[in-house]
Amino acid sequence: MSPIVLGHAWKDLLFLHWELPPEAVRPAVPPPFELDLREGRAWVGIVAFEVRGLRPRFLPWGLDFLETNLRTYVRWNGRPAIWFLTLDAASRLAVMGARAAYGLPYRHARMRLEWDGEGLEVGHVRTGDGASFRARCRVGARLGPAGEGTLEHFLVERYRFFVVRAGRVLETKVRHAPYALHAAAVDEVAESLCAPAGLPPAAGRPHALYSPGVEVEGLTTRRAPAAAGADPARTR
Repeated sequence: MSPIVLGHAWKDLLFLHWELPPEAVRPAVPPPFELDLREGRAWVGIVAFEVRGLRPRFLPWGLDFLETNLRTYVRWNGRPAIWFLTLDAASRLAVMGARAAYGLPYRHARMRLEWDGEGLEVGHVRTGDGASFRARCRVGARLGPAGEGTLEHFLVERYRFFVVRAGRVLETKVRHAPYALHAAAVDEVAESLCAPAGLPPAAGRPHALYSPGVEVEGLTTRRAPAAAGADPARTR
């Protein structure tokens, strides 16, 4: 088991997902990763939430900030994982730390997450290129943890992400309880995150879920076992 290096919580998570043909997503994911498809289709997600108490395990205090990530799903040597296309955060310190520690494509953004009764509104504007995201939804009935084999489980129960640094595929795992999910009805969504990441714009009504949150442990980053026949040096 990898040592625990980070402790934090993810709160008020809004998961929005769009189904796309694999050929629309493939150019945004470097070889030799395999797209993790469901029934022959790829999925792209925008996930907005609050990070609370992000800290090295030995510290008693941590950072609180909002974050939104744009992601899809891949496999490497049979391991299912998240591939982050972009990550935006409201903390410049968190952006610098994550870029240095993990090589993740974090960027700073002005962000908000607001409740109005059962309505949740999230949004941000990236301070560099002005790319933005805005969504408003109504949180509905409690669904509980996603069942094995369901679409919801495929989309949200992901405990690993990959990055490529110096030609090596690195794997980082997190550990947390299964999400307690709620249905969500989307009233409004607009984004300009996908195009800069090499994806078609998110179109149509997304598959939407909400979770009040989980406590999370971040584990040590390790080199991922090489997939048979793959050459990590070819990965860009």
